[in-house]
Amino acid sequence: MSKQDVKILGAWPSPFVMRPRIALNLKGVDYDFIQESMSPKSDLLLKSNPVYKKIPVLIHADKPVCESLIIVQYIDEAWSSVHPILPSHPYDRATARFWASYIDDKWFPGLRDIGKAQTDDERKAAIEQVLEGTALLEEAYAKCSLGKPFFGGDKIGYIDIALGCYLGWLRVTERNSGIKILDEEKAPGLAKWAEIFCSDPAVKDVMPETEKLAEFAKVVMARFKAEAAGQK
Repeated sequence: MSKQDVKILGAWPSPFVMRPRIALNLKGVDYDFIQESMSPKSDLLLKSNPVYKKIPVLIHADKPVCESLIIVQYIDEAWSSVHPILPSHPYDRATARFWASYIDDKWFPGLRDIGKAQTDDERKAAIEQVLEGTALLEEAYAKCSLGKPFFGGDKIGYIDIALGCYLGWLRVTERNSGIKILDEEKAPGLAKWAEIFCSDPAVKDVMPETEKLAEFAKVVMARFKAEAAGQK
């Protein structure tokens, strides 16, 4: 498969863009990474994702696929002979999809809200939500991994990608808030898993540097606070 046949439209700070990039790396598929500024959005992005107008978008043989977890599933099916990402058993596949949905719908919003909190009560509630969710994910890791390095067993799988893409932002949040989320005593499994995940060859080159991401986060939070102040 030539590199020209596979493209990812995205931006380096986006955890969602990391997902298909990791999946393609695991499959050994070469691709062009096309950086989107999002202001303005490119004609290619608007043409490729006219419904949501969001990144990431996978373009494979001129056909676009949208939404990060859907893209990962597509990649797993399109290159099925190399490094399976989703489990083979229907129950295990359903379990993986459940936890991926939980991570996006419950866990990550709490992580995001720690930085966005305008009051102490909002910040406390967000931290509690993340810590409670992290405890649940620690239990899920123990059950899914069966003592092996990843949620997916011996190799990176669907839940690993779903959660691992947020590790850069988790580090920035821990640094800015002074709260240890992946605590080695309370979540020893996840703490070790995070180290192994980030050092994997499929991940390390697409995981943003904490310092660079922290600088980007300052810009994002300043914009958010300005918008929040304007709405009062």
